[in-house]
Amino acid sequence: MFAVLSASKKPVIGITTYRQQAKTGVWDVDAAFLHSGYIESITRAGGIAVLLPPQPASIEIAEQVLDGVDGLLFAGGRDVDPARYNQTPGEHTDQPDFRRDEWEFELVNAALRRELPILFICRGAQVLNVYRGGTLIQHLPDVVGSTEYQRGNAEFTSMEMTVAPGSTLESIVGSSVTGLVYHHQAIDAVGTGLTVSARSADDIIEAVEIDDYPFGVAVQWHPEVTSDSDARLFDALTEAARTQRSNA
Repeated sequence: MFAVLSASKKPVIGITTYRQQAKTGVWDVDAAFLHSGYIESITRAGGIAVLLPPQPASIEIAEQVLDGVDGLLFAGGRDVDPARYNQTPGEHTDQPDFRRDEWEFELVNAALRRELPILFICRGAQVLNVYRGGTLIQHLPDVVGSTEYQRGNAEFTSMEMTVAPGSTLESIVGSSVTGLVYHHQAIDAVGTGLTVSARSADDIIEAVEIDDYPFGVAVQWHPEVTSDSDARLFDALTEAARTQRSNA
């Protein structure tokens, strides 16, 4: 019985979440929540999704949480606090979510120490870059002259990205990939130990990955929106987490 249970275990993927005011029915409360696309993407890929909402942050708590997962997914969300990359907030930068920033920076710190498989999406890619000492473009329209990367009103833009030869990303999606973008910020100076693995036609960085790391891929687009038709990134994360579990 125990052997059967062990052999059938699926990899557990922790997913970061929002933590802000939300309405449901008669309630208007501080809530932890997440777009279901992330959860469905992990379950379709053969994993078990576990939500990791912002909470009191310390390396000890992060380490204890990570004892229960085989991989991580850093989800999209509000802009990272510019103070973390030594800038003052621009006119269009979101009010920082300090709880989420603290929590996710502790999680990425602990996860990288363990070499856990990680997929970073949109805000997640920016968290990784800032954690590694990089900076962000605070408002892309100031650079590209349009709102193409974030049109507003939850309207995604379909955009083709060129993928770097020899990258982990290329091994997953090939030499180019079309993704849905919705970000008004982007990576500027690239953090230490990261390599650019995809760019848009405007030369905006759309993906980076962690050097000399088992699986650490960060993308600016939103594969959770299209994972029913293109699940390759989630399949790769879940497979890396499955390998992590089997080697533990």
